[in-house]
Amino acid sequence: MIELEGVPELIDPVMVAAFEGWNDAGDAASTAVAHLEREWKGEVFAALDAEDYYDFQVNRPTVFMDGGVRKITWPTTRLSVVRVGGDKPRDLVLVRGIEPSMRWRSFCNELLGFAHELGVELVVILGALLGDTPHTRPVPISGTTSDADLARRMDVEETKYEGPTGIVGVLQEACAHAGVPAVSLWAAVPHYVSQPPNPKATLALLNRLEDLLDLRLPLGELAEDARAWQVGVDQLASEDSEVAEYVQTLEEARDTAELPEASGEAIAREFERYLRRRDGGPSSGGHATADGGEGGSFLRDAPGGRTRPPKPPRPERDAGTDKGPDKGPGAGRDAETDPDDGDGSQD
Repeated sequence: MIELEGVPELIDPVMVAAFEGWNDAGDAASTAVAHLEREWKGEVFAALDAEDYYDFQVNRPTVFMDGGVRKITWPTTRLSVVRVGGDKPRDLVLVRGIEPSMRWRSFCNELLGFAHELGVELVVILGALLGDTPHTRPVPISGTTSDADLARRMDVEETKYEGPTGIVGVLQEACAHAGVPAVSLWAAVPHYVSQPPNPKATLALLNRLEDLLDLRLPLGELAEDARAWQVGVDQLASEDSEVAEYVQTLEEARDTAELPEASGEAIAREFERYLRRRDGGPSSGGHATADGGEGGSFLRDAPGGRTRPPKPPRPERDAGTDKGPDKGPGAGRDAETDPDDGDGSQD
């Protein structure tokens, strides 16, 4: 039995969770929750016992000095609550942590215990994956759920993925078995520039979360950071003709695939977001890949301390293939992607 003291009765609470690690390419998902926690000054009200779920040789504790006193921060998962103001105030329960090393079922049951005690009505889990997507185009965001009715109501896909999964997929299924509505939102991060941070992917996740919950979220300087990030990657890519050619190939493939999608629905969604912002209230290791494998960071230190994309595989050699973790840095679409739709949808 979980007993919460000092937590007020919540209004229409939604749990928003993200976990560092395999489900968090470019740290885009965990950074999104950290951003909301920082902007709304969320206060942590609970933390899971680190010794129950983490291998400290994999996720090591850190030492810091606090007023001359030496202290240790242990890797864990923490929960905080923030209230979103406006005409229809509601509360968000923010969950931010690290993918556990062990006892995943107990981990999910403990989070669901908090959700039950707090009266959570919906769980939204954020994730990020490595994909064959150009950094110059809008970040693809896919929403999935295991519940067919919820998929229709919230305009997301019913997942059909089969294969290896991470804590995002396990937690979503745990929610389904417990009768708690749950949706996953995934951002596709370019595999050739996967080094964190990726403010463009973080911004895209928050925009999609805003649409899903019909809330106005504080974005701070994320838009400016996203523009600066893209300019920086543009400059690095332009220094290598093979990289520039590869990016152009990805752009052409993306534009061709999305040409039929240039519909009024996308335009209407952007316009609704504009109106909400105008009238609204206050505002580690590898990552998942399409075939369930892992892909690492593809930025390397260059002379002078700068980072730049490596030379990717030539497009003509990789065309039409779906590469695994041992088949080069192309890495294909990311893990938990439905191979039938090709849009980055994940479990």
